[in-house]
Amino acid sequence: MDITPVWSENHVKMHFRQRQPESHKGTYGTALLVAGSKGMPGAAVLATKAAMRSGLGKLVVATASDSIIPIASHVPEATFEPELMERIDDPELDLASYKAIAIGPGMLPDHKTEAAVEHLLRVGKPLVLDAGALSEREYGKTAAPVILTPHPGEFSRITGVSMQELQQRRVHHATIWAAGLGVTIVLKGQNTVIAFPDGETYLNTTGNSALAKGGTGDTLTGMLLGMLCCHENWRHAVLNAVHFHGACADEWTKTRSAHTLLAHELTELLPMVMKSYEQ
Repeated sequence: MDITPVWSENHVKMHFRQRQPESHKGTYGTALLVAGSKGMPGAAVLATKAAMRSGLGKLVVATASDSIIPIASHVPEATFEPELMERIDDPELDLASYKAIAIGPGMLPDHKTEAAVEHLLRVGKPLVLDAGALSEREYGKTAAPVILTPHPGEFSRITGVSMQELQQRRVHHATIWAAGLGVTIVLKGQNTVIAFPDGETYLNTTGNSALAKGGTGDTLTGMLLGMLCCHENWRHAVLNAVHFHGACADEWTKTRSAHTLLAHELTELLPMVMKSYEQ
């Protein structure tokens, strides 16, 4: 029987890019986060904070106009692109300069979101899809990596695989669907499965039940976006982001109850956790 390899602490240390003394913000790229909608800025705040903590050079947040002030009050370092969804097809809108893009936290799975995803798939930049951007669709051959981040319920909804069947064979279904759709799937849960489109699959063993709380997925999306900007290899970025996300939860439960973790506290723990991996 095949044994799925684990992306270990040693793997992370081996493939964790160090910041160079002569570097500047341009070295680590500008990311675009499309998140939040009218009356729902919280998920965008969580993803924004996590992205800014995860190594990128600059972050642009595309969100509803009334979400800008709430997000900026929590993350003054972010910049903003208001009402991008209304202008997504504008030929004057330049998205080519972004190093990586994420979409979905705090968004509804409606026709506007779907149109934005279809457009972003054509931009040719690494693209993370979460929450409202996770829908049943065909991807064809994309010019850059596409990373889906479903929890089991979302995976079941977009694939038709029942929850019972999925939970019995998580690695199998993540691997099969990643190859079939031509995307990378981060199937969240205990021992998160990271399945790449070429059949390469890893288990992540960091994390615990403290992550079973609203907002932790938005935080993971931000970490993925930030690390896609500061890693030279996009696969290492995905694997390391998932590892660090869980490692922050593990750090929390060393001294505190798993019941009490709030999603934004993962981001607050990230500086200490990442420092412990630096060679």
